[in-house]
Amino acid sequence: MKSALLQLCSSDDPVENLATVRALMAEAAGQGARFILTPEVTNCVSTSATRQRDVLQLEEDDQTLAGLRDMAAALGVWLLIGSLVIKTHDPDGRFANRSFMINPQGLIVARYDKIHMFDVQVSESETFRESKNYRPGDRAVLAKTDFGMVGMTICYDIRFPHLYAALAQAGARILTIPAAFSPVTGAAHWESLLRARAIETGCWILAPAQTGEHPKTRGRTRRTYGHSMVVAPWGEVILDAGTDPGIHFFDLDDSSVSEARRRVPSLTHVRPFDGP
Repeated sequence: MKSALLQLCSSDDPVENLATVRALMAEAAGQGARFILTPEVTNCVSTSATRQRDVLQLEEDDQTLAGLRDMAAALGVWLLIGSLVIKTHDPDGRFANRSFMINPQGLIVARYDKIHMFDVQVSESETFRESKNYRPGDRAVLAKTDFGMVGMTICYDIRFPHLYAALAQAGARILTIPAAFSPVTGAAHWESLLRARAIETGCWILAPAQTGEHPKTRGRTRRTYGHSMVVAPWGEVILDAGTDPGIHFFDLDDSSVSEARRRVPSLTHVRPFDGP
């Protein structure tokens, strides 16, 4: 099945970002893509909680979600919205980082809130405390599609292999890892982690990413690594999008999942153990 990753350099303006994504979706579908994927924080890349509070909305009011659902229906495509930053009713005011699987009728068939929060200091000048402004999810999610079961994750989740093993053992044949990866950790770990998750699970890994220096109206400058990737179930990198924004096409072949798992059926060899 012809599919497309959208590599974006989103700003902190959801209206502007929605127009960009809709145009890229139309182009991708026009070239035959039946499954389109966007990166993490598709609607707003911002380091300013004040800016986010000004421009973000609750899920039921979110214009990006509504606009992309309408676009998926108009084009008749499956769409993974890698994630949107969404306001919540939490008393502490924290946002949700939420991924959506949209079917060709524009209906939400699954939603997933990022479980693992990126609370790290990756360099002297680059510190992240996601848990300050984002509330973590607590549920792993499978999306049922007409091309297979999809395990939904987001960015920093990639460092927690037990999540991917659980999704694969529950039936996932495709794993999505939309990201806005740091350039420092991206250069060191991104490809290795993606390949490892594919090899461990025998799943397709689809990882649309944010890239470049993101336009902003407030807050410090944010840069992301890019290199959206597709990794086949045997661990081969099928696609590396580099650092330019744009559309990147690939073909999904479910038979390669069965073949990888036949050759190394590790998912059937899991044994319980005690300790340490």
